[in-house]
Amino acid sequence: MKSQIVFFLFALSLLIKPALGQTDNFTTIRCEVHFDRTLRPWEGFGFNYVEEAQYRDIDAQRQDYGGFSYLNEKSRQEILQLIFGEDGLQPALIKMFLDPFHQEEEGGNYHHLRTTENMLYFVKNGFQISQSVGYDFQIITTLYGPPAYMTNQKVLRGRDFDPRHKEDLANYFIDWADFLVNEQQLPLKYISLHNEGDDWQRWPDDGGDSKDHYNHDYNMYWPPEMVVDFLKYLPKKLEEAELGHIGVTPGECYSWDRFIDYGYAPAIVQDFNALQNMSLVTSHGFMNWGWGRWNTRHTSRGIDMIRDLRPEMKSWVTSTSWGGMDTEFIRQIYSNIYNSKINALIPWAGIQRPELWVGGDPNAGSAIHVFDDGTYKVRKGYHFYKQVTMAGRPETAVCETITMDAEISIIAFAKNKSTHPDAFVVINMADKPKNLNIGLHGTTYKTFGAVRSKDDETELYQGLDDYHPKQGKLIYLAPPKSVTTFRGM
Repeated sequence: MKSQIVFFLFALSLLIKPALGQTDNFTTIRCEVHFDRTLRPWEGFGFNYVEEAQYRDIDAQRQDYGGFSYLNEKSRQEILQLIFGEDGLQPALIKMFLDPFHQEEEGGNYHHLRTTENMLYFVKNGFQISQSVGYDFQIITTLYGPPAYMTNQKVLRGRDFDPRHKEDLANYFIDWADFLVNEQQLPLKYISLHNEGDDWQRWPDDGGDSKDHYNHDYNMYWPPEMVVDFLKYLPKKLEEAELGHIGVTPGECYSWDRFIDYGYAPAIVQDFNALQNMSLVTSHGFMNWGWGRWNTRHTSRGIDMIRDLRPEMKSWVTSTSWGGMDTEFIRQIYSNIYNSKINALIPWAGIQRPELWVGGDPNAGSAIHVFDDGTYKVRKGYHFYKQVTMAGRPETAVCETITMDAEISIIAFAKNKSTHPDAFVVINMADKPKNLNIGLHGTTYKTFGAVRSKDDETELYQGLDDYHPKQGKLIYLAPPKSVTTFRGM
C-alpha cells in the first residue's frame, strides 16, 4: 500500500511540475500587463509655463521664469512645436497661474495682461497648434496668491486672508476666468483655489514678508475651513457670472499626504455642500525621502476618502519635480499614478531659466532651458517625459501591472474608448540590465513599436526595432537606468 501511495504522489508531481515551471523561470523577471484590468480613466499629461513666480517689485524687474521674453520669434516657434506639434509632447492639460498683480487696490481695474504676456503667448499659440494637429487640451488656472490688500498683513504674499475681502477674491477669480474664456477664447475647465496654501510655516511669526523668505513663491495660507468655505461659495458666484461650466478644485497642497494629514480631505467630506460642489481633486505630487519638515509620501488616502462618497471623482497632480530628469523622474510619475491613484499629471514649469530663482532653484529640472543670451537647450527631461506623454494619451485607462522585482516598474495604459493604442512604459532603476518576461493580457496588438531613453544620454527617445510577442509574452532586456515605451501598432 505504501508503495502505491509513493507511486501516486510521484505521478502527480509529474503532472503538476510542468504547470508550475511555466511561471517559475528564474532566468527572467516575471512581469505582467493586464490591459483587461483597468483601474481608472486617464486624462493625460500636461505642461506649465510660469511667468511671474517670486519677484516682489515687478516694475523694477520682471522675472519671466519661463524665459520666452529672452527668445526671438524663431526660437519661440521651435519650442512651441517641440511641446505642441505633431512630433512633440502634445500635452492634454495646461496649467496657468493667476498671480497677485492683476489688481492693485480694492475696487480697482483689472490688468490681466500686465504679468501674463508670455504665458498667454505660449498657451494661445499652443492651442492653435494643437487644433491644427488634431487634439485638444484642458486648462486649469491656479491662484498663486491674491493682491496685498486682501491679506491681513496688507503686503504682497501676506500669510493670512482678510475675510472682509471674500467677495473681492471671488471676483478676482471670476474676472480672470471671464478674460480667458470670453476674450482669449481659451478652454478653461477648472479653477484651483491655492498653490501650496497648506504650508503655514513659510512665513515669519507675524505672517509678513521679510527678505529672509524671498526664496518662496507667491502663496497665502489656506486653512481647511477656508477651502471648504470657498468650495461652497465660488461655484455659486461662477454661476451668477454665466461661467458655471468651470469647476472648482480644493487647491494644491504640497503633496498628497498633506492633503489628508493636514486636514483638507477630512474637512471636505464632513461638509456635504463642499463635497458636492467640488469638481476635481488637485494636489502637488512632490516626493522627498527620509524624515523631516519636507518629507512626503505618495498616498491615495485623501482621494480614497472622497471617492468613498463620490466614486466618480477624478484627481490631478498639478505640479511635481522633474528631479534629475531621468529614470527616477519617471519612477515618481509611476508612484503618483499607482500609489496616489491619479487621473492626470502636470509637472512643475517645463520651460525655465532656473538661475532666476531667488536663493537657488530647488526644482531646476525641466524640458527646455532658456539662457540669458537668447538661446535655449532641449534637456534630457524632455525626452524622458515624452516616454510617458506618448503612452498615456487622453481617454485611455490606467491598467494593472505586476513586476516581481523592486527595481522594475511598469506604467500601462489600455486603449479603452480612445483612438490611441495599448501602451506600456518599462522603468529599470537598477545599475545593471534586467531580463524581463512580460506577459501581455487583454490586448489585440501583435506588434509593439518601442522607444527608449537612458540616464547616460546615449539614447534619448531612441527608436528601437519592433517587438512581436509570442504566445502573449514579450521578452525584453532592459538596459540599466532606462525607460522604454512600447505602443501597439
